[in-house]
Amino acid sequence: MMQVYQSRFGQIEVDPDTIIHFPQGIPGFEECKNYKLLHEDSSAPKLLWLQSLDDQDVLFTLIEAERLGLNYQLTLSDEECEYIELKAAEDAQLFLILSRPEGQEINANTRAPLVINLQSRKGLQKLDVKADIVFRNT
Repeated sequence: MMQVYQSRFGQIEVDPDTIIHFPQGIPGFEECKNYKLLHEDSSAPKLLWLQSLDDQDVLFTLIEAERLGLNYQLTLSDEECEYIELKAAEDAQLFLILSRPEGQEINANTRAPLVINLQSRKGLQKLDVKADIVFRNT
C-alpha cells in the first residue's frame, strides 16, 4: 500500500494494483497519468472521483454513462485499443466527466467520455463522440 496525501480527501491508502493509468494523460492534463478511482461508501455509488496521483489538485467528478441513459456506439481505433490493452468490449467502462460552471447547472461532458479498461486499468478520453439518449422506464 502507498500513502498519498490528496488536497480534497486528505491522507489515503492506495493499493498499487488499483491505480488507473492513462498512457497519454487526459487532454489538458497530459502530465497526469496515474489516478485512483474513489467513490462514496455505497454498494451502488452514483458519483465517483478520479483523483490524480501525480498532482493532488487534479480531481474529476465522474458518473457512469449508463446512469444518464446514454447509449454510445463507440469505435476505438486499433491504436486506442492498444493504448489501453482492450481486447474485449465488455472489459470497457464509460464514464462522463461532470462539471459545474459557477452559477450554472451540473453538466456532463457527453462528447468526450473516459474509456477505462477494467482488466488492464488503463484509460483514455475519446473526443468528439455522439451518444443516443435512451429513455428507460424507472
